[in-house]
Amino acid sequence: MGYRLGVDVGGTFTDLLLFNVDTGAFWRHKTPSTPHDSSEGILNGVTAICAEAGISADAIEYFLHGTTVATNAVLEGKGARVGLVTTEGYRHIMQIARSYVPGGLAAWIIWPKPTPLARLEDTVTIKGRIDAAGNEVRPLDENDVRTQLGVLKAQGVEAITVSLVNAYVSGAHEAVVGKLAAEILPGVPVSLSHEVLPEMQEYERTLTTVANAAVRPVVGKYVANLRTRLADAGMAGKLSLLRSDGGLMSAQKAEEHPVNILMSGPAGGVTGALWVGKNAGIRNILTLDVGGTSTDVALIENLEPRRQRTTEVGHLSVRASALDVKTVGAGGGSIAYVPDLTKALRVGPQSAGAVPGPVAYGKGGELPTVTDANVVLGYLPENLLGGAFKLDREGAKKAVQTIADALGIDLMAAARGIIDIVNENMFGALRMISVQQGYDPRHFALMGFGGAGPLHVNAVARLMGSWPAVSPVSPGVLCALGDATTRMRTETARSFSRLATTTQADELIAILEEMAAQTRAELLSDGVPEADITSEFEVDVRYAGQAFEVPLTITPDVLRADGVAGILKRFDEEHHRLFTFNMDTPHEIVNLRAVALGKALDLPAAELPKGDGNPIAAKMRDHTLWMDGREQAAVIYDRSKLRQGDVIPGPAIVVEMDSTTLIESGCIAKVDAVGNILINLA
Repeated sequence: MGYRLGVDVGGTFTDLLLFNVDTGAFWRHKTPSTPHDSSEGILNGVTAICAEAGISADAIEYFLHGTTVATNAVLEGKGARVGLVTTEGYRHIMQIARSYVPGGLAAWIIWPKPTPLARLEDTVTIKGRIDAAGNEVRPLDENDVRTQLGVLKAQGVEAITVSLVNAYVSGAHEAVVGKLAAEILPGVPVSLSHEVLPEMQEYERTLTTVANAAVRPVVGKYVANLRTRLADAGMAGKLSLLRSDGGLMSAQKAEEHPVNILMSGPAGGVTGALWVGKNAGIRNILTLDVGGTSTDVALIENLEPRRQRTTEVGHLSVRASALDVKTVGAGGGSIAYVPDLTKALRVGPQSAGAVPGPVAYGKGGELPTVTDANVVLGYLPENLLGGAFKLDREGAKKAVQTIADALGIDLMAAARGIIDIVNENMFGALRMISVQQGYDPRHFALMGFGGAGPLHVNAVARLMGSWPAVSPVSPGVLCALGDATTRMRTETARSFSRLATTTQADELIAILEEMAAQTRAELLSDGVPEADITSEFEVDVRYAGQAFEVPLTITPDVLRADGVAGILKRFDEEHHRLFTFNMDTPHEIVNLRAVALGKALDLPAAELPKGDGNPIAAKMRDHTLWMDGREQAAVIYDRSKLRQGDVIPGPAIVVEMDSTTLIESGCIAKVDAVGNILINLA
């Protein structure tokens, strides 16, 4: 029997989900994260979940892992010191950057410009030049290269980036510099721009390669440490990491190109939602992943998540494919406060985090949070898991009372105000990925997961008009489920940069097939069988003179049948959907991309036994909560005892090991065949 283990490391908890591939049975486990060394928390979880399943670690064939190691290295400024080698005359490329300044009209006055990842004193230039057609204009001076690399060695750099002008057309000079760097700075990782991002636009290519170099030592150390510890625990399975675009990459590739795992963490939830949607027969989904500190939202249309060509972490925006996930500072630990100046209630983005956490957790927290408001209103029962975990409701009331006093209103109104504001924050994020992208949210279901997602999903679905509101099976460990059920993926890009009028379909097909062979070879080297690999293609198109492109997926067959005109017709339609207008300007084909995918894991969800529609067997006790401005009678149910077809009228609360689902008054929930709770207006 084969087992797959999905592991998602969060700031507070490390989530694990173990799958038996043959039977579809699964086990889940949550263990406290160990920020000083994530592998310690992972090993604790592996030991516990193997004991629960009654297997030894050597039975696990695949260890699939979403991690925020690279993300945190960027956010906390703990990346390696990067030495940058570029062409003579281009020394200030990282400092000049792009002229875009985030924020409003006065942002250029108040925006503190971030320090570049490769500092000016760690940047050297070398003689030698390749033109835009890939011809050598000026030969490389190897003595000069040695001298400049010696300067970087003396500076004590921990990683090297080589990004030369026009290297996307020919990487010959970069390859020579890379060899010399390996010789002069042994043990220092070297990132070459024509390997990391073979696309035009010097700054984006350089920035992406520098970001790759900055996180390489951190990710390399983490992966090596994890691999060793897993081997010591007896696990000989294949270790793969989740990419920002929702696919998997081998641990070795992740060490070489860690820029592709910068948004590995949030991607797990989206891939988990895909698996749930497939099994529940829901094809259009808005995801609401609510954790302790933040909420991640994404859009899935026809079981295909929206991807974007940039990965954004903090102020850093690099050219690497990622799922289009938006994040807002709204979570269970978000702190509520009333500023003296405005006397208007605010919630977040500051968070009580895991330590000290919400007041209700009884771990020393003193400031009122969203979780405390949920406890006060009765949405989070104080006796969770049959009394195994007790929340301090009196402490939460005292904390929220400070807000009520500051606003001059009663306790329940203050608590509900906190919940309403955090729900509006989530609603705002969801509008960014739906309405602002030209999608009608009424055509999508809303899926809430993460520790607090199912508590808020019903209320946010009302705001969005997105029904049903879905509380999936194991919502608290859905990211780990996503890690366990996704497939291998790799891609390569190439700049084309020609007017469509001078381009023939046969030219594009020849280049795409050459790129497809390259990506297929990568997956073959990672042990994916030839028969399991499929290829997909993308082309970036724009109106000539535009500063941005629109990516379109294509196939060689469609390209042969419809020609270049077919691509342009699709581009015009997509451009109109996104921006409501088209232009008479000629079209330009900018970049080509080939994606190779491993076989999708066909893991069925286990069906629940059929019930008669009455959830009485799952009833734990009667309960009282505050909703619609008054106290209301409700019922608390145990999710593990619900059956297929059970109907639960709101208001009601469904509790389980890793999350709590709130069904509001005026709504009704039904349990589907595989255990998802689908909430609709009554």
